[in-house]
Amino acid sequence: MATKQQTLASAISFSGKGLHTGLQVDMTVHPAEENTGIIFRRVDLDEKPEVPALCEYVTDTSRGTTIEKGAAKVSTIEHIMSALWTLGVDNAIVDINAPETPIMDGSAKEYAERILEVGLVEQEADRKYYEVTEKQVYTLPEKGVAIVIYPDDEYSVSVHVDYNSKVVGNQYAVYSKEDNYTEKIAMCRTFVFLHELEPLLNLNLIKGGDLDNAIVVVENPVPDSQLERLKSIFGKDDIEITGGYLNNQQLRANNELARHKLLDLLGDFALLGMRIKGRVWATRPGHFANTEFMKELSRTIRRSGEKPTHKYSSKDQPAMDINKIKSILPHRPPFLLVDRIAHIDDNFICGIKQVSMNEPFFVGHFPEEPIMPGVLIIEAMAQCCGIHVLSKVEDPECYSTYFLKADGVKWKRKVVPGDTLQIECHGTDIRRGICTAQCKAFVGGQLACEAMLTAQIIKNR
Repeated sequence: MATKQQTLASAISFSGKGLHTGLQVDMTVHPAEENTGIIFRRVDLDEKPEVPALCEYVTDTSRGTTIEKGAAKVSTIEHIMSALWTLGVDNAIVDINAPETPIMDGSAKEYAERILEVGLVEQEADRKYYEVTEKQVYTLPEKGVAIVIYPDDEYSVSVHVDYNSKVVGNQYAVYSKEDNYTEKIAMCRTFVFLHELEPLLNLNLIKGGDLDNAIVVVENPVPDSQLERLKSIFGKDDIEITGGYLNNQQLRANNELARHKLLDLLGDFALLGMRIKGRVWATRPGHFANTEFMKELSRTIRRSGEKPTHKYSSKDQPAMDINKIKSILPHRPPFLLVDRIAHIDDNFICGIKQVSMNEPFFVGHFPEEPIMPGVLIIEAMAQCCGIHVLSKVEDPECYSTYFLKADGVKWKRKVVPGDTLQIECHGTDIRRGICTAQCKAFVGGQLACEAMLTAQIIKNR
């Protein structure tokens, strides 16, 4: 499994009808910078509004997955998302001139082929992974839907569908990293049961649907009058029903319907915005269940992000003591706000600040109820980040880090005398002398403060 983010080597374009709108659609997928994610941009609207392909922006799942943010709304994104994400595209800008992606032949086959044709470019930033640590379950008992995700080292998906249909029967499909996505999954087309067609038409949907981009399952005998109506709907004079499928559709696999449900699930799960290390088992999945489960996982990830990564104990030998810290940082008491480094590696540092009543700032900062100033918590995080950065150079005493900005600053609780402030900085990134890091400070396992910090590395005169 690749560990670095990737984008397309060059842009790829597609044209076709929207399945439900019937509109002619032009869509171009462009390479994008690292940490962009996948973003849809409505180039047909004023100011070209954008909507990120994330589960929090899902607004409708009735017959496909729709995302919306402000004026930007795009429907039926699951096929292109499935192809991009599964084939390894982490960052892309999707320019589209209509409110729906082109349905193509009802599968993700052409999308996948074009991605493979142009190839991918590896980027410097690390991929973001959600590592499943315990079994998680999402169910809709009234619809027989169940999605379960288990811990595993790799991502794999198993799908089971049973529509109580004598034509479809029970179908299973499986996908893992060893499988050829393009040949096994991407070529499988969307489907609809005949009894669903007219209700969908009455809802003003599937205006772009035809027998070339969908499999139509026929379970019961069809009277001549209905057959004539179908000829009129699809503009065909030779409609037939053979083997339970309209117009004798040649299936691309004996379990094509289950494989297409798996294709959709891969696209919907991509809306988590990070790759999953876990094993998925899904029974009768659909867009609503898929995206609601991703919203639950997203909330779980946010909650877990509010817990410290490192398990600190004062009994453990520090990675750096105060003397080592003083050899790296130019700060001195009373403004040296890191007492020890509990852990340090290439991507992560954990620092400790023992907050004492003897701190000079308590004299004037709420003297009757001593509280550590929020700006000094930020400063402690910045110093911890500075230690991390300067530890990577051969002669740290010759350099200093100068605080440039703090983004997304949030204070969650008071820090008072007697508290042990545990400071964690993740993903410290250095480019052209500018470093950024996601920093969090905890007290007793509870988040006290968080911020994205930026600093400049400057050689001392």
